[in-house]
Amino acid sequence: MLTRSTLGMMHLMQPLQLLICVLATLAILTLTACTTPRGITSHPPVTWAIALHGGAGTLDRTAPLEELAAYRVSLQAALDVGRERASKGDSALDVAEAVVRVLENDPRFNAGRGAAFNEKGEHELDASIMDGATLQCGAVAGVRTVKNPVSLARLVMTQTKHVLLMGDGAEQFADAMAVERVPNSYFSTERRRKMLDEVLRERAAVGPRSDAAPRNPRTTYGTVGCVVRDTHGNLAAATSTGGLTGKRFGRVGDAPIIGAGNYADGYAAISCTGTGEEFIRHSVARTVAARIAFGGQSLEQAAHTLVFNTLKKDDGGLIAINAAGNIVMLYNSEGMYRAAADSTGWQTVAIFEDDTK
Repeated sequence: MLTRSTLGMMHLMQPLQLLICVLATLAILTLTACTTPRGITSHPPVTWAIALHGGAGTLDRTAPLEELAAYRVSLQAALDVGRERASKGDSALDVAEAVVRVLENDPRFNAGRGAAFNEKGEHELDASIMDGATLQCGAVAGVRTVKNPVSLARLVMTQTKHVLLMGDGAEQFADAMAVERVPNSYFSTERRRKMLDEVLRERAAVGPRSDAAPRNPRTTYGTVGCVVRDTHGNLAAATSTGGLTGKRFGRVGDAPIIGAGNYADGYAAISCTGTGEEFIRHSVARTVAARIAFGGQSLEQAAHTLVFNTLKKDDGGLIAINAAGNIVMLYNSEGMYRAAADSTGWQTVAIFEDDTK
């Protein structure tokens, strides 16, 4: 802006000097108004964004190519559902629930159909969902006949004053809500049965200690999850799992524990996968958001600290999204089934670190 003192100085200048001064001032004003600040990209702002995972317990790189390709097809199918709904302006909660339902219905993942067996050869499923705009949340643990546990978790959030229902109580609540039910055998797959047999053989060889770590975590852990930033700027997270293969004594992991395996607020939405006990001990999902809110860290800095400094190698990973629509998908295991997209047209589907699609 040309101030009164500046105009007074100009009055004393010669005409040529005055012209040069005016041109220089206009140039400075133009550059100030038009130049993009350092560190800020000039691409269109993100209006919606979505990330999902199918667990950090992945196939290894020696798996048949057609099997790896089938997982990528499943991830793409779930991503397509999320992209379509997010682009239409659906709420973050609706999108997250819809995507997790797709993953729960896919027998390749350890959630819903395809869930891990417990030690008795049965299935006990866990799920949670959280609205970052309101901090409302709901969860269920140890359900046995609910086809889509994530939807029952949402009903806990919307239809009760509670956060977490478990076991027989959660099943009774499902009766009251008239959600779709299936026999426990619906969740069974031959692949998961073989994993249980492997764990039981190993357990018989080393003794029945329930806290003994599996030799091959890749075959025992698994979760699905989705995080969303919607067109209104709201965040949500949803997570679902069949739990640990061969689990005993009603074991519950981090997936239904708000703040451990699933969390959303105004800063970030996070869904985790891996060794549930470690994610519970370190309140991983909540801590990512807290590092942003109270520590001033970026989403990537906060997530990186938890995955690579707090957790141990092969503990697993997480997906996270912030209010700007930035996405991180980090893991310290061999791979993580994952996919993401946003409103700019960018998308990715990957399993291992060097995947490029």
